[in-house]
Amino acid sequence: MRALANWTGAVAGLLLILTGGLIQAALPVPGAAGVQLVSLPITLQVPALLLTALVCGPRPALLAGVAYISLGLFQLPVFHTGGGLAYLLDPGFGYLAGFLPAAWVTGRLARQQGMDNVLSLAMAALVGLAVLQLCGLANLLLGGLAGRWGGGLPQLLLSYSVGPLLPQVLLCCAVAVLARGLRRLLLIEAP
Repeated sequence: MRALANWTGAVAGLLLILTGGLIQAALPVPGAAGVQLVSLPITLQVPALLLTALVCGPRPALLAGVAYISLGLFQLPVFHTGGGLAYLLDPGFGYLAGFLPAAWVTGRLARQQGMDNVLSLAMAALVGLAVLQLCGLANLLLGGLAGRWGGGLPQLLLSYSVGPLLPQVLLCCAVAVLARGLRRLLLIEAP
């Protein structure tokens, strides 16, 4: 039964991540003409991964992350700028590789004692986001030291890490609220 739960969670997570990659995040802002949506510099892939980890646990989230990266590298152009094996040399690949440890850490934290409130779930999602960011930063810095990115390391840091960070932090809070509701609906209890 547990294997079935892992696989169904992984498939649901993969579908969430794929769908999240198609949706541009936006923030509703009141204006003179009513409420308008302001586009944020991210898609909903990372929140989808974190939601999978918070609701389904570490194994399904890790499997969904592996499946997503595999699809992008070998089959479908699902990444931000396409896909294929050449994406391994892209500055953003470190963030994609960070999906795996972020999914595992977030899922493990979500299964700990006392993870039955929104604040705890938000903190677990923020830790996962930090792990993902650290993996991406390590890739950017190592690539910068090796001269892979040319001379644009500050611009890459701004566009890949600093720019998306605040919207991702805000979405971690939204993911925690959604995860809490889904965990109650699916009768998932923290130990």
